[in-house]
Amino acid sequence: MFSKKADLSNNPKLDTERIPAHIAIIMDGNGRWAQARHLPRVAGHKQGMQTVKTVTMAASDLGVKVLTLYAFSTENWKRPNDEVSYLMQLPIRFFKTFVPDLVAHNVRVMVMGDISRLPGATQQAVKDAITDTSKCTGMILNFALNYGSRDEIVRAVKSIATEVQTGQLSPNNITEQTVSDHLMSSPLGSLADPDLLIRTSGEERISNFLLWQIAYSEFVFTDTYWPDFDGQALQKAIIEFQGRHRRFGGLKNN
Repeated sequence: MFSKKADLSNNPKLDTERIPAHIAIIMDGNGRWAQARHLPRVAGHKQGMQTVKTVTMAASDLGVKVLTLYAFSTENWKRPNDEVSYLMQLPIRFFKTFVPDLVAHNVRVMVMGDISRLPGATQQAVKDAITDTSKCTGMILNFALNYGSRDEIVRAVKSIATEVQTGQLSPNNITEQTVSDHLMSSPLGSLADPDLLIRTSGEERISNFLLWQIAYSEFVFTDTYWPDFDGQALQKAIIEFQGRHRRFGGLKNN
């Protein structure tokens, strides 16, 4: 389930018939990438934004149906004010320059997280991108923005509790699907759970990301910092994914 580096022995080839439908990425390492080059941390975030564009196009070209990117967590507010301010500007710059390309590639933007806490201009940029790409029918580019999985689960529990309290739902009828239907990922329907989770930068933790949804995801951890991640690195991660045997709690088929 866990791996540090892809095993590319014997040069396995990408199987275009077995591309994971939903890939989620924890985009980590922007700050360390910048520091290694004696640049301010924001330079890493700026380069990371370009990587988002590169990887989005690569994923779309491969036939990925959903690409979920962990853009800003509920814990990221703890960072220095100047860095947070810069991060809040990134969606504005990103969507201003990239939405035409997304439309041209038939990519639809979705966002999960509490965007009400974001600055007004950032909220508007997000809403405009969602509207401008709403008719696209290809890959979904799903940003987790001011998102935390524990916050998501707490909100879902409160919503379910309210339905029970008002008589809309019987406790005996609460199922795993009930919980899934109340999570922020529910608009993704059957594609809500990632097949593959990638984390860049060498860190091996989940950081409060999609805790419910990744119950049976395959994990690939890479030492590559996010600004250096590209389409080839994405393919290597997918090749490793394709070498796994996903059993979902059952036994391996012989």
